[in-house]
Amino acid sequence: MTTGTAPRRLLTLALGRAPWSVLVWRDIVFLCLGVPLQLVSFSLVAVPWLLFVEPADDWLYWPLEITQLMLTVVGPLAFLLLSVTALNEAQHRRFRYLLGQSIPRAGHSTIRLSWRGVATSFRSQAAWRQLGYHVLAGPVLGLAGLAVLAGWLYGIALAGAYGWIWALPDQVRSRAAAFTVGGLLLVLAMPWVTALVVGADGYLARRLLGPSRAERLAERVDDLTEGRNGMVAAADAERRRIERDLHDGTQQRLVALAMNLGLARATLTDAGPNAAGVIVKAHQEALEAIAELKHLVRGLHPAVLDDRGLDAALSGVAARAPLPVDLEVAVDRRPPTAIESVAYFVVAEALNNVAKHARAERAAVRVDRVTDRLRIVVTDDGVGGADQSRGTGIAGLSRRARSVDGTFQITSPVGGPTTITVELPCAS
Repeated sequence: MTTGTAPRRLLTLALGRAPWSVLVWRDIVFLCLGVPLQLVSFSLVAVPWLLFVEPADDWLYWPLEITQLMLTVVGPLAFLLLSVTALNEAQHRRFRYLLGQSIPRAGHSTIRLSWRGVATSFRSQAAWRQLGYHVLAGPVLGLAGLAVLAGWLYGIALAGAYGWIWALPDQVRSRAAAFTVGGLLLVLAMPWVTALVVGADGYLARRLLGPSRAERLAERVDDLTEGRNGMVAAADAERRRIERDLHDGTQQRLVALAMNLGLARATLTDAGPNAAGVIVKAHQEALEAIAELKHLVRGLHPAVLDDRGLDAALSGVAARAPLPVDLEVAVDRRPPTAIESVAYFVVAEALNNVAKHARAERAAVRVDRVTDRLRIVVTDDGVGGADQSRGTGIAGLSRRARSVDGTFQITSPVGGPTTITVELPCAS
């Protein structure tokens, strides 16, 4: 079965490139439409040069000749640069409708009709690549397309030599059989030559009319960044939903249960000691569950962060910390919601790490906005020696900062103090 696969593939490939196949005629139509597009751009530059008059010998005419030379060179080039948008669109449509190939759009593919737009295009690598296709590669491909079309006509004419043999001289008619065989061979070979020219046109169009490798990488980075931001926003929205459901549902049920147990504890005074003890214990556990649930809800997403902003939310974090915290928030404009949420949890987790591991007596938190960056600095007077590679809490802070393209730095010499600096992008 494997032995017959290769011949079958060769037969399929040969039939696909037969002179009468739809694929071959599609390529021929593609070249026919490409020749005028590829030669018109070259004519815009070549014709003025052909019409240029040689400079006169008299020096009095040199200013006029220099002006004519500048207009001859700069004029067609500027006109062609302004025509690149229309030429690009025509080539994109030719590839899309005839070959089914979609060439990605390059940067600065649309040139504005203004001095600033033209100047921007002159500084754009994409514009010069496109200009190179229309002025250099396009004419070569156009001539190659003309040669291919001529080869088709010549091969068909030779293959049908017996149809017009009456028009040949007597000494040439004896070679009509050779002409016919040669024409048939040429017709059989022309589909492969046509495919070669079409492939070269497609390769150059993708390299010159499409985006460069750097532009494709930048576009890929933008797509990944947008996707990552969407994931961060979705995770933040999910936390908000869980917080709302717990606050409006589970927490209210626990409060109602605690109230009922408290009422039972106050009214069932004639119950036995065992029953009273069970009610008292259940009431205390319900109150503890409510306290833990409030702490959990606050950790998911504090409502005060949405209502009153970062300053009020961090004030609550500092007030609940088990050590004195000097808090300073200097943010004139509220950052985006995702950045604000990350900043809140960075400060909360940092103070939690200080309380657990630093053995510090005081801590300080400063949050300010410098141009388009939100800077968070957390310091403590503890024992120091914090290592990001060993501490999961510090690694979590770094991951939170990097999740929104932020930066994380920690300075913690043995003996202290420890300083954590986080910068988050907040352009809006």
